[in-house]
Amino acid sequence: MDSLEEGDAVIYCTVDGTGINEYSVKISRGTSKDPAGSFNVEITDKTLIEKTGGIVQGMSGSPVVQNGKLIGAITHVLISDPTRGYGIYIRDMLKEMPDVMK
Repeated sequence: MDSLEEGDAVIYCTVDGTGINEYSVKISRGTSKDPAGSFNVEITDKTLIEKTGGIVQGMSGSPVVQNGKLIGAITHVLISDPTRGYGIYIRDMLKEMPDVMK
């Protein structure tokens, strides 16, 4: 969370069987209405929007990278606007790892 900057980032996902591809997004900090520990994601990549319409089922867990750093992963989409959704901070994912590894 400390290294998240509002602005351009990329996500990595597979949507058409051609392997993992990089797609552009814009990220911003969450608001009090957003799920706890989340940041906002807006798909800006025209190719991804043409292929999927935005964030679709199966993209959860797609890594979000900004300035060469893994900052989190896609969690879910806004039903009212599939080009927008949420991501979870990598810090919060790592914090939960000891519980998962038990």
